[in-house]
Amino acid sequence: RIAARSAGGELLAVHVTSEDGLRTGAPGTLAAQRALVEQLGGSYHQVVGSDIPRALVEFARGENATQLVIGVSRRSRLAALLTGPGIGSTVIRESGDIDVHIVSHSRAGGRFSLPRPRGGLTVRRRVLGFALALVGGPLLTLLLTSVRSGESMTADVLSYQLLVVVVALVGGIWPALFAALLSGITLDYFFVDPLYTITINEPLHLLALVLYVVIAALVSVVVDQAARRTRTAQRAAAEAELLATIAGGVIRGQDALQALVTRTREAFGLTGVRLLDGGEVVSTDGEPADSDHTQRLPVGTRGTLELSGRDLEASDRRLLGAIVAQLDAALEHRDLSATASELGPLAEADRVRSALLAAVGHDLRRPLAAATAAVTTLRQADLALSEEDREDLLETAEDSLAGLAALVTNLLDVSRVEAGVLGVSIAPTELDDVISPALDELGAGPADVELDIAPDLPLLAADGVLLQRVVVNLLGNALRYSPAGQRPVLAASEFGGTVQVRVIDRGPGIPGERREAVFLPFQRLGDTDNDTGIGLGLALSKGFVEGMGGTLDAEDTPGGGLTMVVSLPAATEGTDT
Repeated sequence: RIAARSAGGELLAVHVTSEDGLRTGAPGTLAAQRALVEQLGGSYHQVVGSDIPRALVEFARGENATQLVIGVSRRSRLAALLTGPGIGSTVIRESGDIDVHIVSHSRAGGRFSLPRPRGGLTVRRRVLGFALALVGGPLLTLLLTSVRSGESMTADVLSYQLLVVVVALVGGIWPALFAALLSGITLDYFFVDPLYTITINEPLHLLALVLYVVIAALVSVVVDQAARRTRTAQRAAAEAELLATIAGGVIRGQDALQALVTRTREAFGLTGVRLLDGGEVVSTDGEPADSDHTQRLPVGTRGTLELSGRDLEASDRRLLGAIVAQLDAALEHRDLSATASELGPLAEADRVRSALLAAVGHDLRRPLAAATAAVTTLRQADLALSEEDREDLLETAEDSLAGLAALVTNLLDVSRVEAGVLGVSIAPTELDDVISPALDELGAGPADVELDIAPDLPLLAADGVLLQRVVVNLLGNALRYSPAGQRPVLAASEFGGTVQVRVIDRGPGIPGERREAVFLPFQRLGDTDNDTGIGLGLALSKGFVEGMGGTLDAEDTPGGGLTMVVSLPAATEGTDT
């Protein structure tokens, strides 16, 4: 992802091996890393060095790299304390002006999980409190007996009271009560006459022991309440973060189902989570347990969420209800996306069908009606027609039938192009042999079209018949939309083994956002919206040109207008297919 944001950069992957030549990684893992880097278009390098951070930085400087991307490893605090800073920290310190990105992975650090709402203090703190009471009492006794003056017990009593308060702050009520009893007994044994005996006969001694216990209990209650509130706040923050992450993933259209299932398993500390839709497994994470140890929750009307690993508490189920609602929304979003994908081709087919029906109702009916009217008039015996009128009617019928035949031919050609069965015969073709009959077919001459053909233009590798139809279509559009007094231009030139034929007009042009649409069948666009033709000319032209191994593109004419560019390869020896 970081490499993708660095557009134009080069990806270099580096593996540092030790100087003794021994492998430091699994061969399969290294091979997979090399394959992944090469798949992403990068290069894989292996360097030797005893100091990995220094080797990485030196390699980066040698390649003039601007960024270093390093994955963090899982190291406990004790390991960091014993072994010093890791590779990432050392690279950052020595990188200088090179940007360093530290990237975590699934095995680095702890995964996100919700704090368990159990009690105020953790078991770890309670154990630490008992340990502090067991160790702190004897140490404090040893210290006080070594400096005891025998004149006053005030300092001794306050010291043991401080120990009880500290144990209460660390471990809560039970370690504090244990420390209070232990401190009272120790104080009576080592500091109250008679020494080295446990006798609590004096009311003041009994009162001191009771005060130890009361103070320990009061401090422990305060500590426990503070710990409970802290854990409640931590859980609320974790729940808010979880819900925000889940909702954001659904809104951004990510792979919401898999993300939700994964986050659910991690948040609740489960061994496996599986989502089913109508009995079909949609997404899974972890290893689901046996069906007897699996909890099932309904998701919407047909979905089921299976949870394996532990029984959920009441507070977990409240949050799980919100996650189930998000899962239901994600399932519905997936269904809507699938429906939209299915409706896309249907909508396109409906558009083509509607356009075809419109063509049948208008463009096919018009020439057919004209031919029918002419023939009907000629068949009327009681109608006296001059020879000139008969010729006009016959010409009308002939032109109408010819137009009808051309329209049917275009429809058949479009179907062949879309089916990929267009018959193409490539041969060396002289452009003049294509332009002249095309102009004759259009009834255009030098006064209508300006020709700008390079004198040394090579032969084209093209199908002459198809290329002529392309020129007729493009020139026909240019003549139709060119303003009066401004002839369209047909220019041709060769560059780098490619011949470009340009049809240039000064008409209103086509907006940039509609350039691709004009090449679709049944698009009555031409240069602008119009009601002439069935909208097959440009679609056929593009299909013909691409069938000959070329391209057809639409460009703006400098100063206004549209330029259609036909690019075809120049003919070479052996061009004949």
